[in-house]
Amino acid sequence: MNDAAPLNPLPPVVWALALPMIAMEVVVTLGASGLVGGPEAIGWRLQALERFVFAPDIMRAMVEQGDYPANHMIRLVSYPFVHSSMTHALFAIVILLALGKMVAEVFRWWAVLVIFFGATLAGAAAYTVLPMVHLPLYGGYPPVYGLIGAFTWLLWTRALVTGGNRLSAFGMIGFLIGTQLLFTLFGGVGWEIVADLAGFVIGFLMCFVVSPGGFARLASWLRQR
Repeated sequence: MNDAAPLNPLPPVVWALALPMIAMEVVVTLGASGLVGGPEAIGWRLQALERFVFAPDIMRAMVEQGDYPANHMIRLVSYPFVHSSMTHALFAIVILLALGKMVAEVFRWWAVLVIFFGATLAGAAAYTVLPMVHLPLYGGYPPVYGLIGAFTWLLWTRALVTGGNRLSAFGMIGFLIGTQLLFTLFGGVGWEIVADLAGFVIGFLMCFVVSPGGFARLASWLRQR
């Protein structure tokens, strides 16, 4: 008798990252529909965005003044959990569940967290260092792109071992960035692509350290240098 589950269970760390996104979206969507919270609940999404988005102008002002209040510092890691619409959230959550599962089946749980939040911080940093960027950053795409970077690293290392085409490992990110650039030409997206690409790069590079045996490989490489 085959007792295998029809769907492979997701690693707990993936649920730990996805559930806050799902819960936030359920609450603000129900509020907007009028099913919960009364008339004031219609503005819950806007209130969540105002409270949790990353604002590069605020970050630059904090750096300039040397003052880092907690209610603004939390924005560095809270912005992935709020989205502008259900569709915006749905795509981020689906990719997080799919890529997170594949990465978490190879990496330890803490490594998945490091990649997710490392890419989150990289997206915020990219927005901060570009003085022409003033719009806020929100949505789960920078950390999701970090997981895409980790998945790309897995494909790349497999190609190294098998002798396959290493450049083919970057096919997914090439397609995604190309699609975003196409939409940019038609005014569909703005500087989000910079935060997403920063998340991807950091996610890929972090794998050299946080992957199984990564510290040992890095130490060996440094000794050889």
